[in-house]
Amino acid sequence: MIRFHNTLSGKVESFEPIEPGSVKLYTCGPTVYDFPHIGNWRAYVFEDLLKRFLIFSGYKVTHVMNLTDVDDKTIRGAGAKGLSLEEYTRPFIEAFDRERDILNILPANHYPRATEHIREMVEIIQILLDKTFAYRKDGSIYFAIAKFPAYGRLSKVNLEDLRPGSRGDADEYEKDSVHDFALWKAPKEGEPVWETEIGPGRPGWHVECSAMSSKYLGRTFDIHCGGVDNIFPHHENEIAQSEAANGVKFVNYWLHCHHLVVDGEKMAKSKGNFYTLADILAKGYDPYDVRYLLISTHYRKMLNFTFDALEQAKAARSRLGNFFGALKDVTRESDGIQDIRPLVEAARAGFVAGLEDDLNISESLASLFSLVKIIYPLVTQGAISRRQTQPVLEFFFSIDEVLAIKPSPVRSASGKITGFSSVEGKATAGEEQYADVEGRLESEIQKKIEARQKARSEKDFNLADEIREELLSQGILLEDTKDGVRWKKIIPPGT
Repeated sequence: MIRFHNTLSGKVESFEPIEPGSVKLYTCGPTVYDFPHIGNWRAYVFEDLLKRFLIFSGYKVTHVMNLTDVDDKTIRGAGAKGLSLEEYTRPFIEAFDRERDILNILPANHYPRATEHIREMVEIIQILLDKTFAYRKDGSIYFAIAKFPAYGRLSKVNLEDLRPGSRGDADEYEKDSVHDFALWKAPKEGEPVWETEIGPGRPGWHVECSAMSSKYLGRTFDIHCGGVDNIFPHHENEIAQSEAANGVKFVNYWLHCHHLVVDGEKMAKSKGNFYTLADILAKGYDPYDVRYLLISTHYRKMLNFTFDALEQAKAARSRLGNFFGALKDVTRESDGIQDIRPLVEAARAGFVAGLEDDLNISESLASLFSLVKIIYPLVTQGAISRRQTQPVLEFFFSIDEVLAIKPSPVRSASGKITGFSSVEGKATAGEEQYADVEGRLESEIQKKIEARQKARSEKDFNLADEIREELLSQGILLEDTKDGVRWKKIIPPGT
């Protein structure tokens, strides 16, 4: 029986989907005002582990992940660049899609964009007005949380902190700022405006997820995920407006991923510890090493990202890769004395039991490595046959449908196994093969690299990141080394 820690109850509960054999899953996606950083990817990789394990357990999963392309941040960024919302957010959406595939994350069934679901938001707001859960003030529409007595169940905020008549127009606010929140914002100069039956304006952030989740998953669905920073106010407000409008429970299980910190500190560009996936790959790391690190700590524990930890993840995958390759190299025809099937079944049971226990990945990985520790000596001693390796190989293949770390052995020219690789032969969908390229850079690309270096020296890190992502989209991956900038050419998937 699968069990999850439900943020709503604060307890570990047995998982029972609304519809037997089927799971409806909503995960908060990126606000596409910037390129994703590794803290974002920690949450998305956790959600992928959850989804893959549900599929592994026999469930059909319908997954929706929203793309927030209209909110305070995207509007501010587009205005600063003199671009439309679509023009401004497009490169960030493309970067998200590209890096999702690099990290071997299964795509969602639906990626609804907020700007494409204004009608559904207006419908919810109109219902809230009709039921008097919402009111108009100065051209905007606010949700009156005092009229929703259950407010605070998820986040455990104290409603006594609510000051009568206090309202907030900002999409995000501090944890001690309990006030009525904006559902619909009055037109402002320089902001996009939609003409609707509830008046001109644009949506607040919180109503977007309520509208899109109900459209694709129904008024009540199984699991809602996000980071712990989403609990309040975003998810608390989602519950209030959804349940007030629909009159039914919004979500049965709430799962929240803890923060990622770098060397024990919050990521900040000013501290020099702010990393995107491209930054890490530029240092020569395999994307599957990054994935392994991101899933190897329980999702409800804070993950401290260090390069020492990334090296340990690399070493762990290398050990699995060497073992996997050694199994494939077994040539003995006659069976050995040792019956390894019970060992494999014990490892499988331990792997599954760990994930059934609120995705206890540490327990699952321990079962996996215990199997490796027992069987590896038998393989190296030639004590088992090729036929006897089949259950182990099948076990590896099956659990990698959950872990998705691609245990492909790497061989040197002599044929010796040297570790893991992201790619075996041609790249498959969602993978990219990195290869060094000789020769001079084209003059246009060289100019872009020089412009990036200039931006870095002037501490314009946003521009530097934009140039890096632009080059990455053209197939050029930059590596910052102590000897200067090196570059690699990306061979597109399937070539």
